Amino acid sequence: MGAGERTPPRIVYAGTPDFAVPALEALVAAGYPIAAVYTQPDRPAGRGRRPRPSAVKTAALEHGLSVEQPERLDNADARARLAHHQPDVMIVAAYGLILPTSVLNIPTNGCVNIHASLLPRWRGAAPIQRAIEAGDPETGVCLMEMAAGLDTGPVIAARSTPITADDNAAQLHDRLADLGAQLLLECLDDWLDGRRPAHPQPEDGVTYAARISADEAWIDWQRPALETARRVRAFNAWPVARCAWGDARLRVWQSVALPGDGATAAPGTIVAVGADGIDVQTGEGLLRLQRVQAAGGRAQPVAEFLRGHPVHVGETLH
Repeated sequence: MGAGERTPPRIVYAGTPDFAVPALEALVAAGYPIAAVYTQPDRPAGRGRRPRPSAVKTAALEHGLSVEQPERLDNADARARLAHHQPDVMIVAAYGLILPTSVLNIPTNGCVNIHASLLPRWRGAAPIQRAIEAGDPETGVCLMEMAAGLDTGPVIAARSTPITADDNAAQLHDRLADLGAQLLLECLDDWLDGRRPAHPQPEDGVTYAARISADEAWIDWQRPALETARRVRAFNAWPVARCAWGDARLRVWQSVALPGDGATAAPGTIVAVGADGIDVQTGEGLLRLQRVQAAGGRAQPVAEFLRGHPVHVGETLH
């Protein structure tokens, strides 16, 4: 592990969704001792609303690791339980619970967060989606020493990746999760040994990535096509951009803004239908729908969708 004769750090890992799995897997594969894995309690999911373990819990159990699932960490019992594990460091990735200062102070060397943006840009809950939505040319991951405040701690290391015109949030999520795992392994020992000090975030350039709500997924056809195309990418795979098509709901999984800004119809009007897509007038330019999903159906390329769903020029989407 590149630590020389130093005893490997005793780690408590805290994470919940898929994003946090690659870093946990990397630590296990590298031989780091994991004293415990903290993750959110099982939540009801699926049609039966049965409790479902988090992705991190599933991975932890596959490796025979001890799992803790407290509802909260801001009480004496939770703090005592964490202290019982005697962590040298706590590694946090998309855990989903606030860590009060009293918890941050328990590990001997503090807590390190894997954050999916180039801080100080996009602090907060939804940095991947907001970066795509804003049209950022790049994003990345940071290793950050955790401190009081929302993603305000000093940064240990960062790695960037371009955001291509085809990247959606699901694809970028997976790429950043892998980058975060790589960066953690490269930097953890050096940071613990004092060879890679953290640096305070600059005061300029701070932005906040508000949590995504399902209501945001409704397409506003008055907005420019380029902006809407970015939102379609940002909301894939959740909550998925959508609109009303007659009495039905249509989900839009993939789209592209077409060049040209000459309006030929009212926003929301379908102006062309073909195997390449369904072209819809927006407030500025046309949006070509390329992959869609009708209620009760599956996501399909438009060429397949049209075989079972007649769509006509002049219809209006809302």
